[in-house]
Formats: sequence, structure tokens, C-alpha cells
Amino acid sequence: MRRAPATDVLAGLTVAIVALPLALAFGEASGLGAQAGIVTAVIAGAIAAFFGGSNLQVSGPTGAMTVVLLPVVHQFGVGGVLQVGVMAGVILIVLAISGIGRYVRYLPSSLIEGFTAGIAVVIAMQQVPNMLGLHAGDQEHVWAIAGDAIMTWIANPDFVPLLIALSVAAAILIGARWKPGWPLSLAAVVVATAVAQLAGLGLPVVGALPDLIPSPSIAFFDVAAITALLPSALAIAALAALESLLCATVADAMIVGERHNPDRELFGQGLANLVVPLFGGVPATAAIARTAVNVRAGAQSRLASITHAVVLIAFVMVASPLVGGVPLAALAGVLLATTIQMVEVSAIGAIVSSGKSDAAVLLITFVVTVAIDLVAAVALGLGLAGLLALRAVARSAQLERETLDHADFTAEQQELLSERIVAFRFDGALFFGAAHRFLLELSEVTNVSVVILRMSRVSTIDATGALMLDDAISRLEKRGIVVLLSGINPGHERVLEKVGSAGRLRELGRVFADTPDAIREARLHVTG
Repeated sequence: MRRAPATDVLAGLTVAIVALPLALAFGEASGLGAQAGIVTAVIAGAIAAFFGGSNLQVSGPTGAMTVVLLPVVHQFGVGGVLQVGVMAGVILIVLAISGIGRYVRYLPSSLIEGFTAGIAVVIAMQQVPNMLGLHAGDQEHVWAIAGDAIMTWIANPDFVPLLIALSVAAAILIGARWKPGWPLSLAAVVVATAVAQLAGLGLPVVGALPDLIPSPSIAFFDVAAITALLPSALAIAALAALESLLCATVADAMIVGERHNPDRELFGQGLANLVVPLFGGVPATAAIARTAVNVRAGAQSRLASITHAVVLIAFVMVASPLVGGVPLAALAGVLLATTIQMVEVSAIGAIVSSGKSDAAVLLITFVVTVAIDLVAAVALGLGLAGLLALRAVARSAQLERETLDHADFTAEQQELLSERIVAFRFDGALFFGAAHRFLLELSEVTNVSVVILRMSRVSTIDATGALMLDDAISRLEKRGIVVLLSGINPGHERVLEKVGSAGRLRELGRVFADTPDAIREARLHVTG
């Protein structure tokens, strides 16, 4: 926090101005009112910044979270929302202690880039009504809200808010190349506000801010409702974890040298969600739009996120008239520029050109993020990536037939061995994705007396692979073929002996440490 305090403070001020209308809007959308949005942005923003695992992340209420909260409001009321937030906070802390956050690092780049590009489009579409000087509709999906606003604007076009939004965005994008260290986002918003006020344009503005943050209370908590609220708490905790960790990954990708601590991030989000309901706030998570603004505004440390929280409460206390006059079109311009800066065209191009599998994961994740929601997008993208990875591993695994001709054999012996002894070498993973193909290949072996299965190059084996191998061995033995195993990795012995035939073959003296020993045993069976 000592590296560049002035830059961090300016970045935090910029983020606060962008976060303010979003916090108000998401508070209203959650069903608890605008004040709940401000409470969440201030308290969750400060706690998650201080205790979380990312130096650049900004937390608060988000649109995705409001979708999950609305059914809780309708069924359990305000108290249910507050209690489910506390329960989600406890779950997140348990997840952090369990160390599950570190597994997010295994998400493929194609999913991350598709998710990031999709979120950028979603943020841009969210701002279409503000860019056109209109109020947003109540449609469920952002593309429907944007489409409705465009059709309304076409019927009665007003170019002033659109010009303001585009001018702010252009100033930020040009300034980022010309003077990247300057707080041009804040300057552009100030200029746009002054022009709108002096010209009396009458544009939609942020408006009056809510009252001060209330005192803490736990009167809402009902022990008897824990069981009924648990499914909602699990869903909220999963969304908070997923959105926060993905947001942290995106933030790392936007600046060189950054790397978040995923388990600490889950702990910070859990602690924030544990405290926020005590002050009447809604469940929170990291916000990609605000985090992206923070990074592009030049943030260097957690001081920017903490400043954002302090500035928000200062706005509520002393500066609400000034902030209330900021045109929504100007804020839309800030977010529009942020979305353009979020998308790494070169990275997307490299992934698309690298192969059909990565391109498919990127495209599916992007489309579902825009059309449905980010949770479904990550689930589908991860599922598709997993299936494609399994297919690639299965295809890379090989079952190769080897010849057993040696220089010390006579011509008759070489002919005998080549006709009646066959060795197969496994390369790669022997798991459910590849085992069936291996079974078919082994079952087609004919005109032999002994089959040697070389296991030294098996990289991994699961229960399905062991069962399939056992089935193949049984089929060969029923045809009178002797099966010998060689070079079993010590780490695979347990699976093979518990599930497969390795234990029985070892008792029969048909498991060998290396292939030469197995070949000598095979010769005894053939000649004796």
C-alpha cells in the first residue's frame, strides 16, 4: 500500500463513482432497497479488500447475486435474506479452510478468456439504457434490456446522452495510451457532469443517496429457519466463490506480476458476508466491472479498494448532492471503456487458432455468459473442457504390439516366439476414457499362447481401467492364453490387486518386475 498511495486513492475515487449507482441499483433489485446496496458496497468492499486474497479486487453487490436473492425475499422476507447471507459467509470460510480455492487455478485459459469476453459484453449491454438516456426495463436478461432500450431510442432518438457516453469512453481509451498514469476516468466524469449541469441538459442522474449506515443487529437470525434456508445459502456461497475467484483470475490477467491467493480470497469474502447482514446488507461477491475499472484506473494495491469503501460512505455523509448530479451516461462511458480494455484480442486469437477444442470452450463459455448467466457458462464451459481433455488423454494413450526377436535366439526360436508369444506395451493413462478401446484390441489377439502386458509406462490407472483390464485377461485365459504382467508401477499395484487380476496372477507367479523375466517365463510355457 506504500508503493503508489496517490494513484491508489485516485483509482479508489474513480471506482467509488462508478460503484455508487451500481450499488444503489443492485440494492433495489435485491428487494431490500438502495440503502442495502450502499451498506454492502461499503462494508463488504472494505472487509474483502483487507482480508481477501487479491490486491486489486473490488467487492460489493452484483447483478448475478440479486437473481439468486429475489426468491429468498419472496419466500422468507428481509430477515431471510440477511440470515442466508450469514450462512453463506460461514460456508465460504469453511471452503477457505478446506483449501478448495486453489483448484480454480486449473481452469483452462479458453474458459477464462471466454468468460471475460462474455462479462465485458454483459457489462456493455447493461449500460445501453444509460448510454441512450433511458431507464432500464425489467427483463430478466441483459440482452433483452439492451434490445428494448435500442428500440425505444430509435422511436424517439436523443443523441446527447449517447455523445456524452462515447466522449467519456473515447477520452479514457485515448488517455490510456497517451498518459496511462493519469486519472482520466475521474476527469472525464467531472467534465461531463459540469457540461451537463451548465447546459441544463436534464439527463438522468445518480440521484439522492440513502441515509447513513444503520447500527449492527442480529435480531433477524432464526435458528429454526436454518434447514429451510440451507439450499439458498449453498447456492449463494457457490456463486460468491465462483464469481470472486474468476474475478481475481481476470484481475491477475489484466496486470503483469499479480497473483491472488484463492483460499485467502474465499476467507475474505466469507468474512465480508458474515458481517454485512448485521448492518442490513445483502450477500456480496467480487464485482468484475468495478475490479476492471480499478485496474484500468491504475490501482496498485488494496488501498484503492479500501479507498473506494471510504469514499462511498463519505458520499453518503457529506457529498450526496454533488454525486447525485453525475449523469448516468457519463458512468456508462466509463464502463464502456472498461469493457473494451478487458478483452485481450490477441489472447483470444491465439486460443481460437490453437485448435478446435479450445475454440469450442471459449465460444460456448462466451455465448452462455451473455445469453444466460455466468454460473451456467462456467459449468458448461468446464464440463466441455473436461470432456475434451478426457478425449485428448484417451487418444494419447497407446497399446502397442511389440516383437520379441532377440539376437541370441535361433531362427526356429525366433519364428516360434513371433508366432506364439505377443507383448503389448501400454503408454499413457489407463482410465475409463481409454480402457474400452484397449479391451477391444486385446480381445482380438489370435494364434498365440502367451501374452505379455508391459505396464511400466502406464501413467495412471483408475478402477474402470483395472476392471476393463481384468475383463480382457479373463477373456484371453478362457481361450487358453497365458497372460503375464511386467513392470507394474508400485503406485498402481493397489488398484490392480484390489480390482483387477494382478493379485491372482502374482500368486500364480505371472507378475514380473521387468520384461526380460517375463519373456523367459513365456518361453518356458511355449517350449514346455
